[in-house]
Amino acid sequence: QVQLVESGGGLVQAGGSLRLSCAASGRTLYAMGWFRQAPGKEREFVAAINWNGGSTYYADSVKGRFTCSRDNVKNTVYLQMNSLKPEDTAVYYCAKDFPYGSRWAADFGSWGQGTQVTVSS
Repeated sequence: QVQLVESGGGLVQAGGSLRLSCAASGRTLYAMGWFRQAPGKEREFVAAINWNGGSTYYADSVKGRFTCSRDNVKNTVYLQMNSLKPEDTAVYYCAKDFPYGSRWAADFGSWGQGTQVTVSS
């Protein structure tokens, strides 16, 4: 059994920063993605990173502000979020088991429980 546990969400002022973590149990050599979902909206792709951290890709809406990284020794993937905007408010999920390069939520086979990020104006 592989478990994904997100942490680091919370309330932050616009323009501030927050770092999300996703700790994984079990095997570590897999690609990881981040999605977010706001009320009334579809689940939206945010970022992804390959198995060794050497490659990433991002949604246009967060490119230049968010950075995905990983530490395979700690079995943890991170999402550093800078210059946060109110429109970034959402539940953020980490996910795995997908073909690298995909931005489609249905391609991702395993998900964490989500962590709430709220950005105040």
